[in-house]
Amino acid sequence: MMMAPSTHAAGQFLRYTADDGRIYKLYVPSGYTGSAPFPLVVMLHGCTQDPDGFAAGTEMNSYAEQYHFLVAYPEQPASANSNKCWNWFDSRHQFRGTGEPASIAGIVNKVKRDYAVDDRRIYVAGLSAGAAMSVILGAAYPDVFAAIGVHSGLEYQAATDTNAAWMAMLYGGPDPVQQGTKAYQAMGGLARVVPTIVVHGTADYTVYSINGHQVLSQWAQTNDWAMDGLDNNDVDDQAELIEYKSVPGGKAYTEYSYRYRTGNVVMKKVMVNGMGHAWSGGSYAGTYTDPQGPEASLMIWQFFASHPKP
Repeated sequence: MMMAPSTHAAGQFLRYTADDGRIYKLYVPSGYTGSAPFPLVVMLHGCTQDPDGFAAGTEMNSYAEQYHFLVAYPEQPASANSNKCWNWFDSRHQFRGTGEPASIAGIVNKVKRDYAVDDRRIYVAGLSAGAAMSVILGAAYPDVFAAIGVHSGLEYQAATDTNAAWMAMLYGGPDPVQQGTKAYQAMGGLARVVPTIVVHGTADYTVYSINGHQVLSQWAQTNDWAMDGLDNNDVDDQAELIEYKSVPGGKAYTEYSYRYRTGNVVMKKVMVNGMGHAWSGGSYAGTYTDPQGPEASLMIWQFFASHPKP
């Protein structure tokens, strides 16, 4: 049974400006002293959201307080996208060293300069457009992010223009096996297996649930290539374990676990029955949340905590 965090977020929630001028908020838990490196979770908000609202809705700061990690919330301004969406559908923002992926990686570097960060435990998760950008970051910066969390998002390069983005949100993107190979190619010489957790509502009519399945299948293909440079199904999108669970008084959900040939879980997919376009669990203090779902923030953190970078 997953419970909401009992620890109040008693640390500091600070506003910073990155080297390129991008604003971000950083939650520093009260247990942070600088004497020991802490993990870092980067949280990417969805369209129309901002760092404060996203932090309130996901309650990730409360988990950071309880489990001792830093949380960075980059802000997408309306000047970059009128709806404050990350531009995941624009090819200028889908690769290493350019656009928004480079900007977000720059925030990681600044946090590392300012704070003691465990380099093996840097993660990124997002909602909707933020989730789609998390997918891009996993492919563009596998050397930076140990694992990724994709809540109500889309596969790598699901679209490369605005019209295709709307189509992908409704009907899914291109063949995820093809896109998985593209993501592996984007990794270049830095290719490595990137553990991935996907959360999606079955009644999401903004980013339809086919996209959650495609994200998992895409990363299965990417990780299969990344494991040994061969397309040989060492990792695939057939779950080794399927569990049916429910939140007491809330929603039912299905949890799928995918393993390496070595037996370790490398990917997880959580489909929440009847949930729309919302962060599962969370709080009505933010937007796009469904408190009746399982606690996505806790599930994502627990998955991250068990997947440090080798």
